[in-house]
Amino acid sequence: MRTEREVMSREAVIVALDAKRRRGSVEIVEWAFSYLVRPGDILLVLGVLQDDQLPKKHPCFPFFNIFSATSACERSEMVDDEDPDSVVIKEKYAKRRGEYQTGLQTINCLCQSNEVKLLVKFAVGYCPARLAIEEARNLNTRWILLDSHFRKSRLFLRGHVSCNIAVMKDKYYATLMLSNDTPPHIFPKINPGENYNSEHGMELHSNSLVPDQLRMSTAPAPYRQNPCCYPLSWRTGFPRVFSQKELEVITNGFTDDYVSREEKGMKIYEGILQDTTVLVKAYEEVNKGFWSVLKILSRVCHRNILNLVGYCYTGAAAYLVFDFPCLGNIQMNFQIEELAKNLGWRARWSIAQEIGGSLRYLHEECADAPIIHKSVCSCNVSLSHDYSAMLGNLKDAEWLDGDVARYSNFEEDERLFVDIRGYGKFILELITGKSACCFPNQGKDQSLIDWAMPLLENGELMELMDCRVSETAGDARMVRQMAHAALRCLNVDSDHKLSISEAVAIVRGDELVVSIQALKIFE
Repeated sequence: MRTEREVMSREAVIVALDAKRRRGSVEIVEWAFSYLVRPGDILLVLGVLQDDQLPKKHPCFPFFNIFSATSACERSEMVDDEDPDSVVIKEKYAKRRGEYQTGLQTINCLCQSNEVKLLVKFAVGYCPARLAIEEARNLNTRWILLDSHFRKSRLFLRGHVSCNIAVMKDKYYATLMLSNDTPPHIFPKINPGENYNSEHGMELHSNSLVPDQLRMSTAPAPYRQNPCCYPLSWRTGFPRVFSQKELEVITNGFTDDYVSREEKGMKIYEGILQDTTVLVKAYEEVNKGFWSVLKILSRVCHRNILNLVGYCYTGAAAYLVFDFPCLGNIQMNFQIEELAKNLGWRARWSIAQEIGGSLRYLHEECADAPIIHKSVCSCNVSLSHDYSAMLGNLKDAEWLDGDVARYSNFEEDERLFVDIRGYGKFILELITGKSACCFPNQGKDQSLIDWAMPLLENGELMELMDCRVSETAGDARMVRQMAHAALRCLNVDSDHKLSISEAVAIVRGDELVVSIQALKIFE
């Protein structure tokens, strides 16, 4: 029997599998046991069903289910048993769980004979990368092995965990990305002069590996702080001009595996630069929009703006490089139940202040002339480490250079009210947990603003507040302040239109701006 101290010091190997996969799951776990798992380890198998595989209507998700191959432990959370979709999904994955149990019987016998603790977990409605990160931080993790279906998550993982990462290509090939604490000499020399690439890893055939070779690595110490605390745009030497060759190294030759998403006229890649994840926007054609965005971004630097790391222009191609928002955008966080719950009222209140501060910087503090963002909404606000908000996507922004001589008071410029109204709409999104651009798709014939304004004017905050967020002491006042700011920003018929500074002061609860009588209408 192992002592409690020995159990706590166990190292872990995590295998993340696509729960939709019908074939190949057992082979991936067998590969992990053959090449990564040591006697006495914990082998955690994560079966993940992603959101794009769920029914369109799934109010009961996400749910989480765990069973242990060495015990009868089960847990199920956040599932509405009366919802038809929930019942169907639970029945389907109860069946799949049985298939896993049957398929892993051989592995379980091997685990028992080697004192390996085998755990299998199912998660529905979770992001596989974030789930793997959370589990890795809860365990003394040495390796994370990803299903080939999750290969695009490897860069995200690389920026958030300090352990070794392996990605299966098929049952014979795997790409290995070593932690900084693992010496690269554990790799065999495939070809003379071939070196290990720490940023993109190395693809190896199983036949080239000795079974104990990868087991010799040790679980590294966790990062003292998440690397996202130190964005590249704030480091010495940035922003700067990149060569196309440098960007090819960062994105591994602009391979499809590194494509994060595609937008009109551009591809957005994730890449690694100085052990930090970055975004590379590749423009399909060099147009006026590229130069306009570059002109604006080269003039701004604010802790709550997605700042420029650098750019590249070759004549035929153009690229912009940005810091990577670790926690996705606000819209994405609202769409995933568990993530929305993590955004409590204090966090949302802080986000409202931070985005208001970034708009105040653009309107009132830029040295040359004001900048109008024009598209303030939840899909253009990203979250970095510790839920710090960053305003991004300045493709529609306008720099009011040249208008300085014509306007003596820019606070009275009607064009700035586009952002004031956008800020009010964004605060509504924070209060309701609903995205304005998706609101018409939720069975409503009206916009988020049209639906919310009567409730705001009547002080019916309980009808507006995101019911997924639990309320603690002091939260009600913060929500009232946000609601009052949203109402003032969206009230276009007001005799006195707010400046962004005044709007932020209302959110903050500054008594010089907000009267007690104004707040009482929400009590």
